[in-house]
Amino acid sequence: MKDTKNIKYIIYARKSSESEDRQVKSIEDQIGILRQMAKDLKLNVVDVIDEAKSAKAPGIRPKFIKMMERIESGEINGILCWRLNRLSRNPVDSGNLHWLLQTGVIQMIQTSVEGGFRPDDNVVMFSMISSLDNQFIRGLSIDVKRGNKKRLEKGVRPNQAPLGYLNARGSDESGIIIEDPERFPLIRKMWDMMLTGKYSPPQILEIANNEWGFRTKKTKRQGGKPLARSALYRIFTSEFYAGTIKYAGEEYEGSHNPMVTLDEFDRVQYLLGRKGKPRAKKHKFPFTGSIRCGECGCLVTAEHKYKKLKEGGVNEHTYYHCTRKRADYNCSQRHSVTEANLDEQICNEISKFTITPRLREWALGILRSSNEKEIAERQQVHESQNRAVETTQRELDNLTKMRYRDLIDDEAFLKEKESLQGKIRELRRHLKVTEERADNWLELTEQVFDFATHARESFINGDIETKKQILVALGSNPTLKDGKLSIDANEWFIPIMKNKKAIEAEIEGLEPSQMQINKGREGYEDLSRPCLLGGRDSNPNMQLQRLPSYRWTTPE
Repeated sequence: MKDTKNIKYIIYARKSSESEDRQVKSIEDQIGILRQMAKDLKLNVVDVIDEAKSAKAPGIRPKFIKMMERIESGEINGILCWRLNRLSRNPVDSGNLHWLLQTGVIQMIQTSVEGGFRPDDNVVMFSMISSLDNQFIRGLSIDVKRGNKKRLEKGVRPNQAPLGYLNARGSDESGIIIEDPERFPLIRKMWDMMLTGKYSPPQILEIANNEWGFRTKKTKRQGGKPLARSALYRIFTSEFYAGTIKYAGEEYEGSHNPMVTLDEFDRVQYLLGRKGKPRAKKHKFPFTGSIRCGECGCLVTAEHKYKKLKEGGVNEHTYYHCTRKRADYNCSQRHSVTEANLDEQICNEISKFTITPRLREWALGILRSSNEKEIAERQQVHESQNRAVETTQRELDNLTKMRYRDLIDDEAFLKEKESLQGKIRELRRHLKVTEERADNWLELTEQVFDFATHARESFINGDIETKKQILVALGSNPTLKDGKLSIDANEWFIPIMKNKKAIEAEIEGLEPSQMQINKGREGYEDLSRPCLLGGRDSNPNMQLQRLPSYRWTTPE
């Protein structure tokens, strides 16, 4: 073995920025300890290098690779480090070091914790320490990944929150991401400026830093500075601000409060000239799932489209068109209809049966008067049906007593019992229908007239769900062909569509007293027909099953 006094040492200090080395001494501390050790042991140190890289994988530390090249060339033959795991945490680099040590290329690896390792030492100790270091990082990696997975499943980003947000502790001591009260509104304002299409990112950056005085969050080592241009582009291209967390090639729905909607995020990508990648949209459209193509029968779908304007800004439209998903049919419908045009067509359909509030009140007055008479009639029917049920039940009871006394045999008993039970079931069904009719027909009829009075206004001012419900309530089989909407009107609206103009004209010419006197005149008789009153037949629920379940709000 060569004389250890002639060994040329290189001090190697490393601290990873990753989680496994958070408790490891800093590079400055390591170098200070190693210099003192070299002084105490009178070692010949020819160079000092430090590196802030992870050692869990081979080939990712440029300074370590350069050091190994110098060792193999004979320039250096000794290494001085704090612990062996500063040199390697993976089997490839550990094996290379071990081989160079066994072959004498490395004369000494001196550490301040495990001691020294020489070419003629027992190889077991070096291998065991290296293997334990490797296994430690493997186990730690598994634990970190498991913890990150749990956080992501809860919708929490496992690393540092981006600008505009802060890392915090939840009520259960788990990590959460909250709004930064100082920077969140300012960054939202940057998005708003970008969405107008009148500002470029450099212009927004200039305004934010110089006019607003925007500064990044101050930490121990960094921050407290103006927003960098690259940081602004990261903000405008990160889906985190739209509520989506991207991590390790997968997407998760975040539990944090989104700063922008997906529509707004997509519009900014368009303004930035980014095509992006196809992904599932979360748009909600009022008429998808309800309208079919009038040619091939496929559902009509919708999509948002954007167009840059010369004077700045973005023009946005929603278009409806056939999905053309039938493989056995080449649909010729290529025409798209804007949502505004479709709104107008549906409003025109609603207008066909829209009635004035005066006609509504007049018709409901007649219905309430008629209801008083029908209450007595229905009460008589109800009592008669109750008596029939009671009589049939007594017959069944008497039949059972006859069987107990052996007055009839089993065959006759079972046959008659089945007949009586079937009769009771049928009578009770009719009884239930009468009860429902008595309770509901006037209320359901009022819904029809409320709908006819206020549907158009509610459609114009309503949200997506309201518009969808009104479209469904209008009728059946809504189709779109050549840009034209067609709907088969529900039957309870047909008499209104046919008679409303004549009735309203006559009502306008009558005094209130005459309206009461003449309420039974010819020309009004359609108002007492079942198809218009919506509950005057035997099953009011079936008649009105497609009406929205909510009541229309009468304008003040």
